[in-house]
Amino acid sequence: MHAILQGKRLIAFDLDGTLIDSVPDLAVAVRHALDDVGLPVPGEERVRDWVGNGAQVLIERALTWALSVAPGQALQATAYEAFMCHYAAAPNALTQLYPGVRTALHDLYKAGYSLVLITNKPERFIAPILGHFDLLPLFTHCLGGDSLAEKKPSPLPLLYMAQRLDTPPSASVMVGDSRHDIAAGKAAGFTTVALPYGYNHGEPIEHSQPDLIISSLLALTE
Repeated sequence: MHAILQGKRLIAFDLDGTLIDSVPDLAVAVRHALDDVGLPVPGEERVRDWVGNGAQVLIERALTWALSVAPGQALQATAYEAFMCHYAAAPNALTQLYPGVRTALHDLYKAGYSLVLITNKPERFIAPILGHFDLLPLFTHCLGGDSLAEKKPSPLPLLYMAQRLDTPPSASVMVGDSRHDIAAGKAAGFTTVALPYGYNHGEPIEHSQPDLIISSLLALTE
């Protein structure tokens, strides 16, 4: 195992942009939602820059792009519900695991680490997606962006998980792809590991100064 895992017991993972490339399915749902309310639809690469802060913010960014102004509450609510329905209908049609994810998670699980998932994606989508890839049994607990009163970059979900598993932050690691993951990890006192291939709004992840940057999750098991 990587030296950074020495003395660690808990490893928390982000989902979108860290374990899975979900943008293709998210982009389809966003396009359907905006089309439903009669607005122009964005391309996939534009949606890629909007992902990372949860579904409500994703739709708000899409509507603001389409309208050139911030959306009203009624339109936001309508488009959000449309998005949730479209995404729920096919959350795994185009989504893929990043290379090395399956092997790394299995190796870390076999090595005895407690693996948890902390994502800003709504909780209702976690089990269907992880189940689709046969990864759900590897995770002790999972939190979505709507599971608690706050989501990343707040440290609350990380501290909640550490307390639930009776593990001090000093023995815990946060693995993610965005500045929100790293900010949450630092604020919680977790060691932070970043992946450069995910969704970080076009900003190099090194700007967030994580403790370690790796190109693949496999690096944690070597």
